[in-house]
Amino acid sequence: MKKLRKSLLAVVLLASVVLQACGSGGGSDNQGAVSEDGKGGGEKVKIKWATWGNPGELTRFQEFTKDFNSKHPDIEAELIPIPGEYDQKILTQLTGGTAPDVFYAGDGFVVKLIENKSIEEVTPRMTAADSRIKPEDYFEGLWGAAKRDGKIYGVPVDCNPMVLWYNKKVLKDAGITEMPADLQAKGEWTWDAFKGMVEKIRDSKKYGYVLDNSWNSYYSWVTSNGGKVYDDNGKFIGYDDPKAKEAFQFLYDNVKEKNITFAGTLPKGQGGDAMFMSNQVGFVGAGRWYLPLFKKNASLEYDVVTWPTNTGNKIEPAGIPTAFLVMNSASKHKDAAYTFYSEFLSAEGQKFRLQGGGNAVPSVQGVDDVVLEGNLPEHAQLFLDAREVGYSLTPFEAGIPGLSTDITSKFEALWLKNGELDASLKDIQDMANKKIDDYKNGK
Repeated sequence: MKKLRKSLLAVVLLASVVLQACGSGGGSDNQGAVSEDGKGGGEKVKIKWATWGNPGELTRFQEFTKDFNSKHPDIEAELIPIPGEYDQKILTQLTGGTAPDVFYAGDGFVVKLIENKSIEEVTPRMTAADSRIKPEDYFEGLWGAAKRDGKIYGVPVDCNPMVLWYNKKVLKDAGITEMPADLQAKGEWTWDAFKGMVEKIRDSKKYGYVLDNSWNSYYSWVTSNGGKVYDDNGKFIGYDDPKAKEAFQFLYDNVKEKNITFAGTLPKGQGGDAMFMSNQVGFVGAGRWYLPLFKKNASLEYDVVTWPTNTGNKIEPAGIPTAFLVMNSASKHKDAAYTFYSEFLSAEGQKFRLQGGGNAVPSVQGVDDVVLEGNLPEHAQLFLDAREVGYSLTPFEAGIPGLSTDITSKFEALWLKNGELDASLKDIQDMANKKIDDYKNGK
């Protein structure tokens, strides 16, 4: 009888343990005594996040991850760098159920992820009373393709307003006495002023301006002329819009006159940045990502200026390359993931990542001082001015798989094959609108 009572007691105790375990929530963030939000004692909630990046960027990301983990003893975040074929690798991981909880997504990639429902809509979390980040904290022009029908699927991690970097020595050696940023301050930084400078640089046997094969370079010239590349209905109008066509004609004529050099025609193994640092190029178009590289060269004399205008206005909108942080909709640790997500994107997180001469500009309000620290370059304020009026890649283009690549491929052919501008622009417009229509019609 005693043995029977002991056996019954053991069964009761075992059942009690099972019921307590079932009553603890059973969520995957509830490992041991850990709650779903990663707070409380017990085993850590482990999350992974992924991004691309050069060695300098990845070092800073590792530092941020380490700092985050030290502040959250119940969460362990792990950085997974993906140096090449980023989009394809993430898609493969999503299909296989091994994708990180949080990861970077570029302009076009974020659209694909929204449409295949791979990423979480974060609007409800961001608008919650206790959220560390709010939609209104971020600059409106930066949402791009990450916001659809008022719903937010990704937040800009930071941004890179396009400006023109200029080599002071190259300009001075060409006989230029008044620097571009000084002209810009007086409202005299115009297309004519720019053309006059690149002509002088050409005559001094140097390269005036290196034109990169990218949407942000091409479209910045259009908008600096008051033109549009897309209309309000999402149609490509680069051929039909007179101001847009005038901008492309300006580029075309200056390439012909060798005032502007297409990047694809530079000497083999040479890029615009390297030739800029060797005092062979006057102007290159880029965001703040050149700063860590340029500041290592103590003898390099450089500064920045906003895009020259042809409208009579002191400044006009220019492109802003932007990447977004997104959350895996299949994550088993969404509360812990959002804790990391919101701290990475917060004012404090962006300051941590960008201070000390970082490679981007904050996308969030309140930490502009990181751009101005050290007065490097001298007119760093212009990065912030450009951010105020600039734009990320329109969803009209970003939302069509492969469209940006097809457009830049045709522009590349124009420059490399010495094509005819009118026919090339018409071809680009027809191709773009066909792809847009086919995509809308499910073809």
